Amino acid sequence: MKMINFLIFFSIVLMVYALTNYYIFIRGWQALPAHSPVRKVYLIVFIVFVTAFIIGRILEKLWLSPVSDLFVWIGSFWLAAMLYFFLIVFFLDLFRLMNHWIPLLKLSPEKYNRVKFITWGTSIFVVVVIVILGHLNAINPRVRTISLTIAKASPLQKLNIVAASDIHLGTIIGRKRFCKIVNKINNLNPDLILLPGDIVDEDLAPVVKENLGAALTSLKARYGVIAITGNHEYIGGVESATRYLAEHQVLVLRDSVIKINGGIYIVGREDRSGPQFGGKPRKTLAELMASVEREFPIILMDHQPFKLHEASQQGVDLQISGHTHHGQLWPLNYITAAIYEVSWGYKKIEKTHYYVSSGAGTWGPPVRTGNRPEIVNLILSFEPNTNVE
Repeated sequence: MKMINFLIFFSIVLMVYALTNYYIFIRGWQALPAHSPVRKVYLIVFIVFVTAFIIGRILEKLWLSPVSDLFVWIGSFWLAAMLYFFLIVFFLDLFRLMNHWIPLLKLSPEKYNRVKFITWGTSIFVVVVIVILGHLNAINPRVRTISLTIAKASPLQKLNIVAASDIHLGTIIGRKRFCKIVNKINNLNPDLILLPGDIVDEDLAPVVKENLGAALTSLKARYGVIAITGNHEYIGGVESATRYLAEHQVLVLRDSVIKINGGIYIVGREDRSGPQFGGKPRKTLAELMASVEREFPIILMDHQPFKLHEASQQGVDLQISGHTHHGQLWPLNYITAAIYEVSWGYKKIEKTHYYVSSGAGTWGPPVRTGNRPEIVNLILSFEPNTNVE
């Protein structure tokens, strides 16, 4: 049944992808002169771009090589370009429809053909610029610093946490880009490093090939590196992914709890997508909290920020999540904002602090246009006699 559901889902995604690309292609084809040699070039380039991601992902399974990397990179950039070509074509068609009923622009056939060709070229230029700028944005994560006060006693007066969610290690987030993230994290001199899911992408093979575990072991924090699973660990094979992380000095909490420095609890939930990929249902938060002494500070990592009220009801002091990427590509951030109570940023419910990160890496296109990638520096102060509003 799960395989049937997956095949149905994959078929729907593939159909949408094919129809979207056909719509973009046919409008571009119509904009070119009927006997222009540019049409042949356009056809070949378009087919390569559209099929590159699928070919690259298949090649990664059969023959991991620079050739598979090239196809994945081309296809990944196309995913971002496809979105903006679709938006341009869609709004141009809206204008054409409106112009049909309310003529705003009257052109002779000759001028109309010239305008179509100019529009075609301009659209390509605009999309290329957007993708380039979005890529430069994606490879330069910022550090977002937030100071919070928790009204509980702790052996520590302060705790310097650095959280980096949704790194997506793999072909796109390789050694160079990950080392840049690692250096930014280490420069913050963290007491504790938290990785709230989607550390690796769908396929572990590129991670192993580039020995990204060596970069993981260079992460330095007084209380170590603690992680949880995300949906992408499950997509690529959760057991092999978590085993690899554990082999490289990352403690993965899978529906489990750890107490650091004798007085701060870290609670790590299994990702909620586990059952979809053959995993068992995760424990309820109440079950996890049964072993926690609630008079001490409690930090919860839960990859997907659903049902935020549960953490507040269970006396959690801080929940850290990721997953949303805050849409990653504008205007998809409006969709994630509609789906999630918090798509990105900070919120407080009663006494519980919440932070949902936009993520340090990217999934799919190595492009961000809706927001900045981020490494989150959470500086916690513990003051038991303080009423924190």
